[in-house]
Amino acid sequence: MKVVALPDVRPRDRRVAVGTFDGVHLGHRQVIAGADAVLTFDPHPASVVSPSRAPKLLTDLPRKAELIASLGVQEMIVVPFDDAFAAKRADEFIDEVLVRLLGARQVSVGENFRFGHRAEGDVELLRAQGEFATTVHPLLEVDGEIVSSSHIRNLVAAGEVARAARLLGGPFTMRGEVVHGEKRGRELGFPTANIVPDERLACPAHGVYACAVDGATAAVSIGVRPTFETGAAELIEAHLLDFTGNLYGAEVQIAFLQRLRGERRFDSAEALIEQMRIDVQAVSEIAARLSSASQM
Repeated sequence: MKVVALPDVRPRDRRVAVGTFDGVHLGHRQVIAGADAVLTFDPHPASVVSPSRAPKLLTDLPRKAELIASLGVQEMIVVPFDDAFAAKRADEFIDEVLVRLLGARQVSVGENFRFGHRAEGDVELLRAQGEFATTVHPLLEVDGEIVSSSHIRNLVAAGEVARAARLLGGPFTMRGEVVHGEKRGRELGFPTANIVPDERLACPAHGVYACAVDGATAAVSIGVRPTFETGAAELIEAHLLDFTGNLYGAEVQIAFLQRLRGERRFDSAEALIEQMRIDVQAVSEIAARLSSASQM
């Protein structure tokens, strides 16, 4: 898939899906289906228009591009969203971007899509245009839940990663560079690959999770290690089952499959070690069950 930024595009007959598409969830995929190009915005418009209300993102731009490419889209066009672009009127966005720069002949959006200065543009304005046809997709529901980025962010923040995965169409993922930690996991017999969460991105609630790290089964802890009262910052610690090697400096991707428990303070290192054994066994069983289900 080709990734370009405005205004470095040439007009052609495009079938364009337009939206922020944070998470590229099942609802977004419904909007994108049948499009050969996706128009999206970076950074998230809220971070420019209302920084204090800007959400923690489910996907950074590289991950968004990966997910959109997996849908068979030929081209992702990124709008560098800034104050000048936020000031564009809705009709200017239509005339300058959709018609003149992109040459759109088909535009696909979700029913709650808004655009232009102070979000003055809506789907009815798009439908009224004669230069292109507009398809408006209703909000999607799965198991009685509305599929939206904000709802999925709330699920992730609550640690409900399995529910989030059903709405995303796959596991919630995080990516980061493995850094040196305090080596305490190694001392306890459970060496970990440590990642510092990106404060701009969504992160699951503190606790222990069954995960896949670059495809390898892992028990992952998120939190501040209360048993040792270090006063340290939040850290993601991934213990990869049946793995030996050095990951320092490597960038890895963590896919969250299921939450096991919340973060706890233990009275002793021995009690923590025993719980870690239980956690690792539970992660192994979950991974085996999911693998078996995927082969059916």
